[in-house]
Amino acid sequence: MSTASSRTLAVLGSPIAHSKSPVLHAAAYEVLGLDWRYEKHDIVPATLPGFIASRDGAWRGLSLTMPLKKTVLPLVDSLDHVATLTGAANTVLFDLAASGTRVLRGFNTDVSGIVRALNAAGKHTSRIAQIVGGGATAASTIAAVAELGAEHVVVSVRDTARSAGLEPLARAVGLTIDLRSMSAGTEASADLVISTLPGGADSGLRFSVEQQRSALLFDVAYDPWPSRAATVWTAAGGEVLSGLAMLVHQALLQVRIFVTGDAFEPLPGEDRVLAAMLAAVNLDATGRPSAMPES
Repeated sequence: MSTASSRTLAVLGSPIAHSKSPVLHAAAYEVLGLDWRYEKHDIVPATLPGFIASRDGAWRGLSLTMPLKKTVLPLVDSLDHVATLTGAANTVLFDLAASGTRVLRGFNTDVSGIVRALNAAGKHTSRIAQIVGGGATAASTIAAVAELGAEHVVVSVRDTARSAGLEPLARAVGLTIDLRSMSAGTEASADLVISTLPGGADSGLRFSVEQQRSALLFDVAYDPWPSRAATVWTAAGGEVLSGLAMLVHQALLQVRIFVTGDAFEPLPGEDRVLAAMLAAVNLDATGRPSAMPES
């Protein structure tokens, strides 16, 4: 377990000003009694190698968001199984080899973050899921719905050729897949719809009122919120889960990695850590907005 008195971490991506990761990590380290600093930096793929190479020994790790989850892969010394499977890493741990030299270890906490967020919201299984978008988060989402027991996944993308790599991934995790253009429309039999598009983006897909009322919409975006899709879904009487819930749960696993070196090693007092992280972004235990206190 890393208990150094002062360590530095950061979330990287572009755009990054909206990120809630600093708030979440600060809440966690306060509960853990760690005087660690967590920053955010606007970094694009071209500047990522130089940024990583210039970090000194005070640095413990990085969180990565769009558009860096694939760019980082050749820059690390090892990848965990999930990052290898999905071809995307959202976490880098600055570690030491037995020789004392620095090594960079890459992880993917998005898959478990999605599963844990859905479980907390009461969604434990899915038979057919529709995923909107074909980027790095879509790859993690495919692996996540497989963990939920899905048999088939429909992935709606703007360019099927650019997202062809999702097909072998789906087969590798035991799913049949229908990779289709956005123009091909919605999948009426889906019981779970997950949008992986950036906040504010409109897919052009129009779901029926019946499906909006029967299927859960999990929109991984959280800024701006509510998204257009979430607004329409809620107006139809449907259930919506914000990506902020996923952000909390994947961040908890990142904190495990940064503190213990292991995504599977629970933190001391982890229930209190998770509660503090949820409260920091005004979510209850189910990942939904907490009731505001009366004035």
